[in-house]
Amino acid sequence: MKTGRGKLSGLKVIFEDNHLIAVNKPAGALVHGDETGDRSLSDDVKHYIKVRYDKPGDVFLGVIHRLDRPVSGVVVFARTSKALARMNKLLHDRLIQKTYLAICTHRPEPLAGHLVHYLSKDEIKNTVKAYASPKSGTKQAELDYELRGEADGKALLLVHPITGRPHQIRAQLSKIGCPIVGDLKYGAPYPLQDQSIALHCLSMSFEHPVKGEKVEIVADVPEKLPWKTFSIE
Repeated sequence: MKTGRGKLSGLKVIFEDNHLIAVNKPAGALVHGDETGDRSLSDDVKHYIKVRYDKPGDVFLGVIHRLDRPVSGVVVFARTSKALARMNKLLHDRLIQKTYLAICTHRPEPLAGHLVHYLSKDEIKNTVKAYASPKSGTKQAELDYELRGEADGKALLLVHPITGRPHQIRAQLSKIGCPIVGDLKYGAPYPLQDQSIALHCLSMSFEHPVKGEKVEIVADVPEKLPWKTFSIE
């Protein structure tokens, strides 16, 4: 179910109706304002709604989830408080399925698998560390992955996170010796030119919070290296 697309000042809207709006976030964009004071994706989406629908006054926009600043892909916002509350419940109940693509510096062994780690966060460095067994203060993180291609000495993985821990894909793949290309925080040997990392939220699927219909939102991968190295459909 898709009811419209739009573009305003580079904003790529990939789904919208009266309750939700989703965009293809470019790497480097903030989802929500932080201490940097940089303009955020939320600001741009509010402006888009205000202009497109000629809305007076403030525009309501609920942040449902976030992507790390150097990550690209699907970000969904709520346009009503009812949709926000119901989407938050779906997220809490793990009823929103997310699919990511990651380009890693090494191929995983085995080529497909289920990872369980225990994460602790360093708030000062804004990093997490993955452990093989539980430790005090850690939180369990799970994901499934599979190898989808190899090119130029790099591996393309399809990743399905089961939990939604901060940095979990980055930390868990690094833990098995497969850091994401460009991700210096988690062991990549060199940065990408635009300071992005090769991690992209390809799709999100869920039951619409108001209409009850199945929704699948897909975001095209960036049209640049290292993504152009692979034939991704």
